[in-house]
Amino acid sequence: MKYLGFAILGLIVLFTVSACGGLSFAVANAPALFGDFGRRADVAYLPGERRTLDIYTPRNVSRAPIVIFWYGGSWQNGSKNLYRFIGSGLAKEGFVAVLPDYRVYPEVRFPAFIDDAAAAVAWVREHAAEIGGDPERIFLAGHSAGAHIAAMLAYEDGRLAQAGVPAGTVRGFIGLSGPYALNPNDDNLRTIFGAPYVHADWQPVRFVKPGAPPALLVHGEADTVVSVEHTRKMAQALEAAGVPLTLRIYPERRHRDPMASFAKLAPNKLPVAAEIRTFVDATK
Repeated sequence: MKYLGFAILGLIVLFTVSACGGLSFAVANAPALFGDFGRRADVAYLPGERRTLDIYTPRNVSRAPIVIFWYGGSWQNGSKNLYRFIGSGLAKEGFVAVLPDYRVYPEVRFPAFIDDAAAAVAWVREHAAEIGGDPERIFLAGHSAGAHIAAMLAYEDGRLAQAGVPAGTVRGFIGLSGPYALNPNDDNLRTIFGAPYVHADWQPVRFVKPGAPPALLVHGEADTVVSVEHTRKMAQALEAAGVPLTLRIYPERRHRDPMASFAKLAPNKLPVAAEIRTFVDATK
């Protein structure tokens, strides 16, 4: 009966993968409820309902690499509670995984969600030992809008410093399906990224410079939500600045496929977790 249950669950996953690569969060998170890791939920990094984070720590680790992961949602929606499969997947690779919430539109506009993210990094660094992590090996990661947030922190000078994070804290950037050359193309986005700010303020590709943290960029070539050209432009900027880069563009894969690969029962998974493991191990 146990194996029949897993088989049925696998079929459910198979039929909940949509044409755009979407994955049912309930199904994806079901196997992530248990594992060889501990989870601390709703830890406040600043006052406010959407300024908490969840921590996934592998059992019996100390000074493990830390991966802070921001989810997407067009800077307008989302919740860390939907992404337990990301936290558990990273913890199974031996990382301390941290998934923060952050304020979104219409409550805030750019750059408030970036500032929230910077405060989360400051909290993680200060409490790294307490959560089993290494404050000298912090990696910033995200998917879609979350990749944009992580990239802004990794490459824009001063944002983390304003939050009290010392220079050199970020050891690497991991971007999945990110809009790094963002050009707001609907009314909500034009409001979120509006005056007094301009493209030069919110496009991560403009902030890359020599000596910046190395990057792992992953994108599906068939992504119709965030064009793969964003990742190609980011890769060009990194290469021009001499920043170490690992680039993985997967043919026929769509927007959510890199993220869905963390779900235990997802079909046709990409080797994203293994790519992150290799990237982190190579970044000393």
